[in-house]
Amino acid sequence: MSMSDAQNAFLARHKKTILIVGVLVVLGGGYYGRQKSSSNSTVVQYKTATVEKGMLTTSVSGSGNVVVDQISNVDPTISGTVTNLAVKVGDAVKRGQLLFTIDNDQLSVDLARSYASLLQSQQSVESARANRKQAELDYDDASGEDKRVILKKKITAADIGVTAAEQSLSASRADYQKKKADANKRNVTSPINGTVNAVNIKNGDDLGKLSSNSNRQAPIIVGDLSTLKAYVQVNEVDIPNVSIGQKAMLKFTAIDGLAIAGKVEKMDALGTITQGVVTYNVTISFDTLDLRIRPAMSVSASIITGAKQGVLLVPNSAVKSQGNASYVEILNGSAAPKQVTVEIGASNNTDTEIVSGVSAGDKVVTQTIDPNAKSTTAAGGQGGSGFRVPGLGGGGR
Repeated sequence: MSMSDAQNAFLARHKKTILIVGVLVVLGGGYYGRQKSSSNSTVVQYKTATVEKGMLTTSVSGSGNVVVDQISNVDPTISGTVTNLAVKVGDAVKRGQLLFTIDNDQLSVDLARSYASLLQSQQSVESARANRKQAELDYDDASGEDKRVILKKKITAADIGVTAAEQSLSASRADYQKKKADANKRNVTSPINGTVNAVNIKNGDDLGKLSSNSNRQAPIIVGDLSTLKAYVQVNEVDIPNVSIGQKAMLKFTAIDGLAIAGKVEKMDALGTITQGVVTYNVTISFDTLDLRIRPAMSVSASIITGAKQGVLLVPNSAVKSQGNASYVEILNGSAAPKQVTVEIGASNNTDTEIVSGVSAGDKVVTQTIDPNAKSTTAAGGQGGSGFRVPGLGGGGR
């Protein structure tokens, strides 16, 4: 038998044994690598923050919408057909500027009749006064007691006639003024300086029919966009901390990155209950205006309710509690963190004031990363049996 034939025969007889040994070597190397990696990952790590002096601001939040503080619904009290519509949404208008006209011939007829009635009332007054004057003259010229008694009664009757005629004239004059005012309403003008926010009519519309619509809106809405305000709702728990004049920061859902400072201008005395939640409406004025802000935009407000200067601050995540006491963990070099009892003061969404117990510059633990818990769980999941090579025993029972 040649040397090559002998080698082939040996390999054939021990092929299975060599394969098993190879698998054991590979798995053993993997196990050693895992054990080494596991031993390196058992070191507990700490994330820290430095105790610093700074300003702590406290605030309450509210959300709502942008409103126009000075707004006017242009809604004529007369009926007729819309003509000469002269504006569109977005137009700037001045007080007294023509918006549209109302075609209503009956107003002219009523005005003419009222004027004629006024003239008749004026004539009646003049006639009644003349009758009284004549009665007085007749009384003065009369001789005889009986005749003077009769003429005296005529004077009294003339006085009554004058009074009635003057009252009738007053009523006629008032009616004429009303009819004249109604006629003048055919030219509908803007009551304020501002911008046309809405136009809910078109030429040819019958205002009488529009007024009978249950979903009716004012024909034209004019608002002064320089009076934009934030109208937000604040929860009943927070409203006791809010007062007139407090500063606020305003952000807008539709405008990324825009933040505008403002000031609390007024608050409702009565709350609103919605699904069992009580809120109070708070109006906030803008310190500056941005042309991108539009009426009805969603707005969120952070109202500054307090500010403390030069206080020691730590992140909220650094403060822990045990019973009625609060503490932080201070990390000094490579030693284990030291638990220190602290007295805390005010806090906001991110930071807490530390009144005593730490000093500026101390390193406080904000997060502890302990990989052992995860490793132990993983080991438990394996049942503590290490690894097995299938077919070599230790399983299948």
